[in-house]
Amino acid sequence: MRSQPKDRIHQDALKVWRITEGIVAIIAMLVAIALFVIAGLTPMPMWIPIIFTMLVLLMTYVIVVWAPRIRWYRWRYEVRENEIDLLHGIWWTHRTLVPMVKVQHVDTEQGPLLRRYGLATVKVTTAGGSHEIPALSMEDAEHLRDRIAVLARVTEDDE
Repeated sequence: MRSQPKDRIHQDALKVWRITEGIVAIIAMLVAIALFVIAGLTPMPMWIPIIFTMLVLLMTYVIVVWAPRIRWYRWRYEVRENEIDLLHGIWWTHRTLVPMVKVQHVDTEQGPLLRRYGLATVKVTTAGGSHEIPALSMEDAEHLRDRIAVLARVTEDDE
C-alpha cells in the first residue's frame, strides 16, 4: 500500500477558507433577517425564521470553525519524478495520481484573498481535466510550478 503524500499546504489556508465561508454565512444571516422582516409583515409563523436562524448559526460554526481545520489537516500532496500525488477530502477522501507524462500545462493563480495572505494555487492541466494544489506560499507555488513543468518536459523527452 502506498504511503500518504508528505507535503502540506500553507497553514494560512485556514484563514482564507474561514473568510470565504464567513462571507457565505453573512449572506445566510441576511436571508434570516429578511425572514424575520417577512414574518413581521405577513401571517408567516415566527418559528420559521427562528428555526432557520438556528440552522444558519449551526452551519456557520461547522463551515467556518470546524470544516477548514479538518480540510487543512487532510490536504496533502507530493510531487515525484513520475507523478503528482494528491490527497484531500473531509467526508470522502480523494486520492489522485497525475502521471507527469499527462501534464499539458501548469499554472499558478491567486484571488484577492490568496494574494492578501501571500498564497497561490498551483493548477495542473491534463487532457482529462485539471487538478489543483491550493494555498501554497507564493514562493513554494512558483517553485512547484517550475519543478512540475521541468519534470513533465523531461518525462516527455524520454519517450
